[in-house]
Amino acid sequence: MKITLVTLAFVFATPCLAQVVVPTRTVRADAIITEMDVMIGNGSNDDGFDLLRDVIGQEAKVVLYAGRPILVDQIGPPAIVDRNQIVSLFFEGRGLRIATEARALERGGVGDNIRVMNLSSRATLFGQVQPDGTIQIKQ
Repeated sequence: MKITLVTLAFVFATPCLAQVVVPTRTVRADAIITEMDVMIGNGSNDDGFDLLRDVIGQEAKVVLYAGRPILVDQIGPPAIVDRNQIVSLFFEGRGLRIATEARALERGGVGDNIRVMNLSSRATLFGQVQPDGTIQIKQ
């Protein structure tokens, strides 16, 4: 059996395709991804998903185009705080608890760090969205 240089070039030049999750249609930003929106396709799986369950129920952060692999930074947990929404803001530390109201300056899901404006002082702060929709300020 004789291996030629052309054969070796073909073998090493062919990209390795893997199973990846791709949209079946264009999904708009801020839309929740459903079973009907995605399928398993072939493509590069560098920063993509290979399981449908990891994608379904997540929210698109950007427009997802049909047939292109969905990348990790393109989706996230559904937003529970909307921009301009009035939210409860709290800080806890060193035996002190401060609670007030703030206006959300960004959308955010559980665990996201978003900008908020304290309604009393008009100061802009960063806080983490909690599961109950409140914002926790950290040191």
